[in-house]
Amino acid sequence: MRALRLVSALALAAGVVPASANDELQKLIQDPNQWVIQTGDYANTRFSELDQINASNVNKMQVAWTFSTGVLRGHEGSPLVIGDIMYVHTPFPNTVYALDLNSEGKILWKYEPKQDPNVIPVMCCDTVNRGVAYADGKIFLHQADTTLVALDAKTGKPVWTVVNGDPKKGETNTATVLPVKDKVIVGISGGEFGVRCHVTAYDMKTGKQVWRAYSMGPDNEMLIDPEKTTEHGKPVGKDSSLKTWQGDQWKTGGGCTWGWFSYDPQQNAFYYGSGNPSTWNPKQRPGDNKWSMTIFARDIDTGMAKWVYQMTPHDEWDYDGVNEMILVDQDIGGQRRQVLVHFDRNGFAYTLDRINGELLVAEKYDPTVNWATKVDMDKNSKTYGRPMVVAQYSTEQNGEDVNTKGVCPAALGTKDQQPATYSPRTNLFYVPTNHVCMDYEPYKVSYTPGQPYVGATLSMYPAPNSHGGMGNFIAWDAREGKIVWSLPELFSVWSGALATAGDVVFYGTLEGYLKAVDAKTGKELYKFKTPSGIIGNVMTYTHRGKQYVAVLSGVGGWAGIGLAAGLTDPQAGLGAVGGYSGLSNYTALGGQLTVFTLPQ
Repeated sequence: MRALRLVSALALAAGVVPASANDELQKLIQDPNQWVIQTGDYANTRFSELDQINASNVNKMQVAWTFSTGVLRGHEGSPLVIGDIMYVHTPFPNTVYALDLNSEGKILWKYEPKQDPNVIPVMCCDTVNRGVAYADGKIFLHQADTTLVALDAKTGKPVWTVVNGDPKKGETNTATVLPVKDKVIVGISGGEFGVRCHVTAYDMKTGKQVWRAYSMGPDNEMLIDPEKTTEHGKPVGKDSSLKTWQGDQWKTGGGCTWGWFSYDPQQNAFYYGSGNPSTWNPKQRPGDNKWSMTIFARDIDTGMAKWVYQMTPHDEWDYDGVNEMILVDQDIGGQRRQVLVHFDRNGFAYTLDRINGELLVAEKYDPTVNWATKVDMDKNSKTYGRPMVVAQYSTEQNGEDVNTKGVCPAALGTKDQQPATYSPRTNLFYVPTNHVCMDYEPYKVSYTPGQPYVGATLSMYPAPNSHGGMGNFIAWDAREGKIVWSLPELFSVWSGALATAGDVVFYGTLEGYLKAVDAKTGKELYKFKTPSGIIGNVMTYTHRGKQYVAVLSGVGGWAGIGLAAGLTDPQAGLGAVGGYSGLSNYTALGGQLTVFTLPQ
């Protein structure tokens, strides 16, 4: 694999474009010495086979070097390492740096988009971006203004650009992209502005649109086959989405796609989730509002939906379903299954058969979740697969202009976009979580293109009768649907986790600590305070035979929006400012990359 890495690096330096982007990318992803895709691999496991840094020596880890990004606000995502080059991105204006690892991080090139600052107030929950992608000798950046740009990986010069949406209508981007085969798959944000959202495939070489699939609307525009697309093994039928919306409400229906994508080469399928329906006032949009809040399995080449599963029909709490889909093989009920594991905002962790969409496990991964008692797992029941909603916490049943109190989790979910990780050595998932509840008061709102279309006022606070903090970091058994161990945290764990073959799990905290814990027991092995709160995702790579661990600091995101944007009204930031007001006592703004390694 080391030889492959050197060959790839030489090809990159010479500006050689590989013959097959898919083959090259697949091989690069399989090389643990590099970090070629934001999710670590196509399966979204974020697991590294590197073990030079391990449970017995991680306590000796030290800072090797740092890099200031020159940008404030929330730094999500992670760097990439391809060969001897590291690619680092920033929040708006989405600057990209190429750093030479052979020359102490010397800047090889810098790309700084010229974006209209009017995009900033249209972005829902901070100006974050979850990172660049690499394939075919190009670095792909999906900018905040929805411009998708392919940069020459050697020079940083644009090869092609295409516009994926219109910020004047509320369409923006915060997500990374999925490069796969000869395509680049991209989503879009804007659910809080009444955007009708979609996923789109662009040709990797030219930027030409190949297909687009909407989250709701007519079958042909969603790329749904009424007879072949299934839910719970049965065809969804004609007009499966239109029948669940009143009139033309689907045209401003939300269902945005700003989360993570995973890919199964054997099935030629990719998996992702759709977000909340618009507006946040459930009284204004009767029906199940399909296919918002849905896990989709789609064919890469055509975009056609293979199967769907709606987790939160007729959402009443803003429980976006966009969190990552982790693809693993597990023994479920004595049978080896190819599964998809998803930790949803709604507080339930789902294990599904990723081939046919069969629901296998659905359990709460935070004991405070109270808006539903359970997910109905009786296949003979009319409500099979649906959550059993508790009337006391139903913002629909309580009505407009009524403050429904004590709903757990809060709108930012038991977990937001911060990705979990999986270790095949322990068969456990390691999940950064929010331990937060809310009061939720919906009100009537009218739609105006480009203006907020929310229709609810929120207040957030730590889960009552608990440890007093706003987060936990947990180990989860997806076969049984059980928490194996749980570590309390003062604030939400908004950082993406990393598991390694050294039996170490890394994650960051909103106060700014990088932490390392034992994968088996959860015992804390190491921590280091970085200059700002961590909402970035931990990654690892080797250079010249030495393993490094790296993470972006820069407080922000939804949880840190008060600090990031200087907001003080407790109900600002869609309710987060008041809940996280104490964060300013622990950290301050700043964008920095911190790289760790073992001493010589």
